[in-house]
Amino acid sequence: MMPVIDSKYAWRVIRDARERNASGPWQVDDRLVVEPGGRWSAQTAVDDDAAQLFDSLLPVAYGPRAIVIAQLGQSLDGRIATASGHSHYVTGEASRMHLHRLRALVDAVIVGAGTVEADDPQLTVRHVEGEHPVRVVLDPRGRVSRDRRLFRDHGPPTWHVVNDERDAAPGAMALGIDAAGAADLPHRLLAALAARGLHRVLVEGGGVTISRFIDADCIDRLHTVVAPLLIGSGRPALALAEIETLHDARRPACRSYPLGDDRLYDLDLRANAPG
Repeated sequence: MMPVIDSKYAWRVIRDARERNASGPWQVDDRLVVEPGGRWSAQTAVDDDAAQLFDSLLPVAYGPRAIVIAQLGQSLDGRIATASGHSHYVTGEASRMHLHRLRALVDAVIVGAGTVEADDPQLTVRHVEGEHPVRVVLDPRGRVSRDRRLFRDHGPPTWHVVNDERDAAPGAMALGIDAAGAADLPHRLLAALAARGLHRVLVEGGGVTISRFIDADCIDRLHTVVAPLLIGSGRPALALAEIETLHDARRPACRSYPLGDDRLYDLDLRANAPG
């Protein structure tokens, strides 16, 4: 009798999938086959945690080489932080582990200036096994404090995206990008990353940055983790361009999964919901 596929084995497979060319079916072993785009089939039992990892992460790991995924952690009433900016932690430990898995699957992780100022994040992979991504700070006006950890920790490379390369922080690599055309900035930044071999990208925050990338049609998948709490006021998760009627609302294909006490909504922004 074949052994049950568990979450530890599933994560090894997903990490391995990241390094493979998803040009056809991948026969992992005599138990498991993975199709391009993340569909999978098993000849043995798969426990619930492993199945959820396959369903939510294989589309990122064994899909198009160029993919942009965004991740948000929010309250039931759509807030990512209080009015003062406090956000540690809106979501629970299982959700943070999911975020670290996403980091381990991408080449680069992008955050906006506001997130770096408010949270002083490390943007490294710590809660799971995996490699660190390149860290990208989107800061056209060069306003992020130079004492932030990702500029000083001698960790993975950090790119400071500024209008004038002379404004880049010591300890970071300058990436000059003209901020005059703000609406086109997500496209130009992703093109600059791709030119440097960074094709699989996570846009991690904050809400303003993710909203700009969605409005620019630059996000392929959106992982929204909803925690069972009410903040009541504060910073909204998303602030997208206004629409006239609900007929204009985005209705992406969606699957959802439990993450501890939270709930993960995996939205495929390149596919419409059935019906």
